[in-house]
Amino acid sequence: MKKVVRGEELIKKMSEAVNILCDTVKSTLGPKGSNAIIDHSLFSPFITNDGVTIGENIVSDDEVVNTILELAKEASIKTNEDVGDGTTSTLVILQSLFNNGLELVSSGYNPIIIKEELFKALDKVKKGILESSHIPSKEELQNIANISSNDEEIGNIVSSVYLKILNKDAIFIKENLTNETKVNYLKGYLIESNLASVHFLNKEKELKINNPKILLINNHLDDIESISEIINYILTSKDNLIIIANSYNNYVIEDIINYNIDNNTNIILLNNPGCGFDKIDIYDDLKTISGAKVVNNFSNINISTLGSLDMALINNENALFNFKFNNNVKEKIIELNNRLNKEDDDSLIRKRLAMFENGCATILVGGLTKLERREKVMRFEDALGAISESQNGVAVGGGLTLYKVSNILDDTLGEKLLKEALREVAKVIFDNAALKTEEVIAKIKEHNFEILYNVKKDQYESVKNTEVLDPTSVLLEVVSNATSIAALLLTTKSLIINEQESKITNEF
Repeated sequence: MKKVVRGEELIKKMSEAVNILCDTVKSTLGPKGSNAIIDHSLFSPFITNDGVTIGENIVSDDEVVNTILELAKEASIKTNEDVGDGTTSTLVILQSLFNNGLELVSSGYNPIIIKEELFKALDKVKKGILESSHIPSKEELQNIANISSNDEEIGNIVSSVYLKILNKDAIFIKENLTNETKVNYLKGYLIESNLASVHFLNKEKELKINNPKILLINNHLDDIESISEIINYILTSKDNLIIIANSYNNYVIEDIINYNIDNNTNIILLNNPGCGFDKIDIYDDLKTISGAKVVNNFSNINISTLGSLDMALINNENALFNFKFNNNVKEKIIELNNRLNKEDDDSLIRKRLAMFENGCATILVGGLTKLERREKVMRFEDALGAISESQNGVAVGGGLTLYKVSNILDDTLGEKLLKEALREVAKVIFDNAALKTEEVIAKIKEHNFEILYNVKKDQYESVKNTEVLDPTSVLLEVVSNATSIAALLLTTKSLIINEQESKITNEF
């Protein structure tokens, strides 16, 4: 059955949803924000101050409140997906816009007019943020990682790795099973190993193969006779061979394993780990680095279709292929750069570019307990997202750029709403640090925003020499997403929801 919620009941439910979400999350904002303990149905409870993680875990027994919660969460989720940071600030601004906007609606203002005015004000704010930004130095990038993770050691590791790889999509963050945090750099082309059988690995669970040949088959390999010429060549030359196909008949896998045992050869079968166009891209990249031909028709398979690699390192998780930088690789880099920013999701293109240019890195995050490791992984991810987004511009952080930009807004309908909301971020950071917020802000204003209060160091400092910085792209996403969701909520007059059935029907 459908349930329709309107009027005062809907307003009450929306307020409850927005405030329980934002009040819970905003207590974590800033260097002295608090943590939250999250119970999880699949894992043991864990502690975090990651805004989007806390928000995602807030649910209500009231199905109407829960529906509105999911909509409100979209503001922080989208910020996290787009720029990887700024999720809590997004909810702080959202809450202010919604609560103050709701008062205007209740007093008779048209919500559609409020929405239009808000977006006009948003354009002025975004322009002001861009004008307040500058290109960061390497030291500033490191400071951003420190601030985002709220941990200098984590910030140093992330900034060091990022400045070497220069691409967040080629940096992987995983839990280590020990207390040690370490970084593994891999130079070469990396894919999931997707072994056709674990029996292709040696007792050390990792194979290092020098100068292997490679055969690329964009098809299902159903019969070993189809590649008999290749097999005979390998048996004669005693070369190592890696075959990558879409899938294999079990008999083919068994036959190859027996060949290896009987003839002391190293023929490895891998399944292409990609899906759809990703599968084609992997074949194309491997063709580029090895000189192999990608075959679809088994009648075309012969020795000339084989390619060569410098080295392959294969384990249960990954296969890394080392290659020589040649004209084919150079042309591929040009091609991928030309495709950047022309597709909906260019993260895979950036990852491929990184593997051709600078390689990959894996940060293995250690900790005494799984709880500690999980919490640290979130900090590493926040730092990586922040430093990546800072490449093209940064501005003074701690909510001060938003507060300063609010001064360009006047007291007309939408501009006043957004002005008050932008100022909330700095206020919440100071409140969470138990500071006398109004006194701190008054002193910053006296110095015409040329100083800020560094909450972590408990001191005032010049904005020209501060380590407290925010990525410009994060600030832009924060204000855009908060305004968008707040405007949607303010213009909502009814909610239609699937009401849970209270009766169970038995069918015989």
